[in-house]
Amino acid sequence: MPTTLAEIDFSKPLPSEQGDRVIQFREALREAMTEEMRKDDRVFLMGEEVAYYNGAYKVSQGMLDEFGPQRIIDAPISENGFAGLAVGAAMYGLRPIIEFMSWSFSLVAADQLLNNVPKMLYMSGGQWGCPVVFRGNNGAGGQLGSTHSWTVEAMYANVPGLKIAIPSNPYDAKGLLKTAIVDDDPVFFLESERMLSDKAHVPQEEYFIPFGKAALRRGTWSGERNSDVTLVSFGRPVNFCVEAADELEKDGIVCDVLDMRTVRPLDIDSIIQSIKRTNKIVVVDQCWPFASVASEVITQVCEKAFDYLDHQPVRVNTDDVPTPYAKNLEAEYLPHKGKIMRAVKSVVSKG
Repeated sequence: MPTTLAEIDFSKPLPSEQGDRVIQFREALREAMTEEMRKDDRVFLMGEEVAYYNGAYKVSQGMLDEFGPQRIIDAPISENGFAGLAVGAAMYGLRPIIEFMSWSFSLVAADQLLNNVPKMLYMSGGQWGCPVVFRGNNGAGGQLGSTHSWTVEAMYANVPGLKIAIPSNPYDAKGLLKTAIVDDDPVFFLESERMLSDKAHVPQEEYFIPFGKAALRRGTWSGERNSDVTLVSFGRPVNFCVEAADELEKDGIVCDVLDMRTVRPLDIDSIIQSIKRTNKIVVVDQCWPFASVASEVITQVCEKAFDYLDHQPVRVNTDDVPTPYAKNLEAEYLPHKGKIMRAVKSVVSKG
């Protein structure tokens, strides 16, 4: 039987993130899709090379053998076409998962993604929704050039009516994607090509991760001493924040590292809860700085927790230039451990 979002008890604790069963990020995505497709024959996967080639990044490997060509569907190279097909299919009761080989290519389908998908429920007076999951690789994949390295969450998060999930590890990838598939709202699920081979414990037991609930990766909500600074991030940069926090702790600087997991909805309450203890915040965001997710986080912090701040909020973004092709320039352009450490030290030393 299909699972509905209303049936999930999100008050129950999630299974442990520690254990012996270790799988890759791509395998966690595959398990999430496979488990939900077995329960609900309305769910299908469509995209370029998802079927006979087993996926451009082998995320859908073996799924064609299990579900057949009517549910694992190779699409022509026409993002506007198969995104539009997903809108119609969802309005008529199906639950498509649409794979973009890269979110950079989603711009070809901007009218479907921005003008139709998020607005359909509202414009139809609740008669038709668009329960579609759009997923694929987001951000710089490694020397792919500027037009193939878009980080799209800031642009798409501006549009009401959709949800955006950005996992930072295989455990979250599976739990968030399962939630996305059963959600009645459209979900943009942003992965990183550079993380697809990352390995971590993923429980065998079924679990769903709620949207709008951050995870504390470093620090504690209570302890003998408060942390010195709140580090907020999402997606791949969370791992750089954890690396930076581990290094900074050697210098006596303790960080709360908050992994937002979703940016629509945004768990601003957990951010404020941490700021009340640290009085300082650094936001690490792989978008360009102007009108970024970091800008929104800082705005909400200033609106809702200004009196708790002992230092102006600081953000670490990608540099405000088109993505470089050269390997060394691309590495420096992106958020990384060194940038994060410098930002935290500047905040703590002046706090």
